Amino acid sequence: MTDPVNKEDELAGTEQPFVQHLFELRDRLLHSLYGVVAVLVVLLFYPGPSQLYDLLAMPLVKALPEGSRMIAVGVVSPFLVPIKVSVMAAIGLTLPWILYQVWAFVAPGLYKNEKKLVLPLVAASTFLFYLGAAFCYFFVFGQAFPAIQKMAPMSVAVSPDIEAYLDFVITMFIAFGVAFEVPIVVIILARMGIVTIAQFKSFRSYFVVGAAAVAGLVTPPDPVSMIALLVPMYLLYEVGILAAQIFIKHTKAPEEGVDEAAKL
Repeated sequence: MTDPVNKEDELAGTEQPFVQHLFELRDRLLHSLYGVVAVLVVLLFYPGPSQLYDLLAMPLVKALPEGSRMIAVGVVSPFLVPIKVSVMAAIGLTLPWILYQVWAFVAPGLYKNEKKLVLPLVAASTFLFYLGAAFCYFFVFGQAFPAIQKMAPMSVAVSPDIEAYLDFVITMFIAFGVAFEVPIVVIILARMGIVTIAQFKSFRSYFVVGAAAVAGLVTPPDPVSMIALLVPMYLLYEVGILAAQIFIKHTKAPEEGVDEAAKL
């Protein structure tokens, strides 16, 4: 088979001076910051920092013994902690806008097949992170906190500190959000050729062991929380294997297709 005709580089003539890239980067960072600030201002007025913290603390408050309340150990904690929650909520809600700015900055330097590769992964990873955090809040907290309270000795008055609770929630949200990125990791490794689909299928048992270890480290000390993280991670691993096969098929560069056809 004859070699394919070399086509002109589609990015030829689109190069910009380094300083121009710095200006573009500055503008994208500022646009991201403006988005976060705009959402933060709205949240400070409605529903307000206190209401946001109450919403975040609801799963724990429902599990506390009747008459128990959370406490604030620090002098300024009742003010600072709700503000921190508002800032985190603003960043979380603005995440799609921030990722769009990142995409707008790097997209001009990508080939068409690379855009087909990157954009779906960015969108999917954002959705999966949100899904992981939501799963943690609505399901795991609802199962874990009552179980933890039942383990408390009768002689102990349960009054969690609001700042310690915030640190715990952040850790859990990040853990579940990152854990739900398993399909993205599988797709990237398979697409780059680092690990083949066949190898991923043969690694199932090792992944279950590793996922169980991770679940045991990051979740509260109860079996329900551990299983609640382990099962979705394994299911997402299987989804990643299936998605990787489809993704690789539809994101090959033209020259990759020609090379494979030449080998036939």
